[in-house]
Amino acid sequence: MWWVYIIETESGSYYTGVAKDVNLRFRQHKGELKGGAKFFRSNPPSLLLYLKKYKNRSEAQKVEWNIKQLTRLQKEELIFS
Repeated sequence: MWWVYIIETESGSYYTGVAKDVNLRFRQHKGELKGGAKFFRSNPPSLLLYLKKYKNRSEAQKVEWNIKQLTRLQKEELIFS
């Protein structure tokens, strides 16, 4: 199974990604383990706000791309609905 997730940073920005192991990926983004996204170097992650499971990587990446095309308001509607 693959997961699509949205993380809010300490400054309030949203980051969307995909992973097989979201807990591991979040720890990487926080800098606890190697391999986190460069995005978080200047914008530390704060909260995991959204999580949804998909059958395979391809499906998850398509959803990730679609989420990245949304406006902030649309992302908030997705997260908080």
